[in-house]
Amino acid sequence: MERMPISAGLDGVVAAETAISNVDGTSGELILRGITLDDAVRTMDFEMVTALLWRGLDPTLRSVDAVRRGLGEARGRAFERLADLRPATHGLSAVEGLRLLLSGLSDDEALPHHVLAVGAMPVFVAALGRMSGGADPIAPDPSRGHAADFLRMLRGAPASEGAVRALDTYLVAVSDHGLNASTFAARVIASTGAGVFSGIVGAICALKGPLHGGAPGPVLDMLDEIDGPAAIVPWAEAKLAAGERLMGFGHRVYRVRDPRADVLRSAVRGLSGRRLALAEQVEAKAVQVLARHKPGRVLQTNVEFYTALLLEAVGLPRELFTPVFGIGRSAGWTAHILEQQQTGRLVRPQSRYVGPRPDVAA
Repeated sequence: MERMPISAGLDGVVAAETAISNVDGTSGELILRGITLDDAVRTMDFEMVTALLWRGLDPTLRSVDAVRRGLGEARGRAFERLADLRPATHGLSAVEGLRLLLSGLSDDEALPHHVLAVGAMPVFVAALGRMSGGADPIAPDPSRGHAADFLRMLRGAPASEGAVRALDTYLVAVSDHGLNASTFAARVIASTGAGVFSGIVGAICALKGPLHGGAPGPVLDMLDEIDGPAAIVPWAEAKLAAGERLMGFGHRVYRVRDPRADVLRSAVRGLSGRRLALAEQVEAKAVQVLARHKPGRVLQTNVEFYTALLLEAVGLPRELFTPVFGIGRSAGWTAHILEQQQTGRLVRPQSRYVGPRPDVAA
């Protein structure tokens, strides 16, 4: 029998056709349903990009206004579920708590499940953030935008226009990114017919892994270790000599700079982030050090570097960085789940057996 080639990590394997997004790692371009990332962050808020990603997948939501109303209603519905679910989150990390809360959404819900899933994310993340500090969750305001309502529910007071605008830019920038690990996990689960909530919970489980969604917090830990501009190069050299990674650099797909990094750097510059000047110097010098130490690899700045700076600048604690990423990516997760459901095809790859044969087994 012909031996089929193996691609470890599925590199180069095309597992789906999609109209949702395209990631061009060679040219450093991200397209969301025919719109470049630059144009999306310039002209759209999170509700608009969610409507864009859902286009053609939900015929009941024919306008951005319908999506805004649906997400506002969904935030209210999710808050109603908190009273029953919140005791079980005691002692869990933010990601674990979010996983539990999402798994508590019932498949019998009358609201469209993809709408409820996206609407529930900011409610649950804000509640977990407040409960970790001993405060009670705050009810959502359906008249507000997704980003503004999240910051208000988390802080207990409305955020500044600058903070809302920066967070909204972030949510748009991370809303979808091809068949990354969490999105692929969601599509595999969706292919079984398990439903939207199961797919979202699976995506969160994949996001919890440090190789996918856990890098923004460690970027700040890295910057904490650097004692001023003069220490950048010696620090980077020592890290690499010890076999450690420089967080916020390198990407599985991009062979050039991650286009989301530039978008988020511009958004951070509109805030009063205290770290920005040092961070930009770290970025420039770290890329040079990486090029010397790893000449055969392309290790440019990725999305996590400026994600960390932006989320800190809008006042989010580090333990919420990964769940907040999930708030933005839930738009893409649900779009991919809906698209996968339309195919009606079970995802079932093959593996190559390398264990003992019956005639040589002990």
